[in-house]
Amino acid sequence: MDINPTWEYVADNVMGGVSNGDMRQETYQGRKASVLYGDVSLDNNGGFIQIACNLGADENTFDASEWTGLELDVSGNGERYDIRLRTDQLTRPWQSFRTEFTAPQEWQTLLVPFDTFISHKTDAIFDPAQLRRVGILAVGREFKAHVAIAGIRLY
Repeated sequence: MDINPTWEYVADNVMGGVSNGDMRQETYQGRKASVLYGDVSLDNNGGFIQIACNLGADENTFDASEWTGLELDVSGNGERYDIRLRTDQLTRPWQSFRTEFTAPQEWQTLLVPFDTFISHKTDAIFDPAQLRRVGILAVGREFKAHVAIAGIRLY
């Protein structure tokens, strides 16, 4: 099932960090994509830039329990990025379900099963019936981010 995300850009400056970047809609290597780019800095307790989208209408949850995981059409600079999922199970902003991927330099479709997501700072076990938000993050180390997402689907 196709997800038609409305991506929004968020950076660590919401918490006092100094990472900088942006998100653009552009043609990237021949495909229309949402492109996250910028510089991740660990200064001032920072360390991330991201694009994120809500899945349910009006910020409601989305029941993804009929599917196995996420399918992403992705390209980028060969760096490692996080995918973070939020559900109604989580009550704190630092909690998430997360996994990593490497952004290939040529377009690839990555299959990311839900069972590869690890609980972070929560005892909750990921429940796809309560899915709310998907984030693509450049996080945790200083580097130049450049990752393009041309499609996101449930499979």
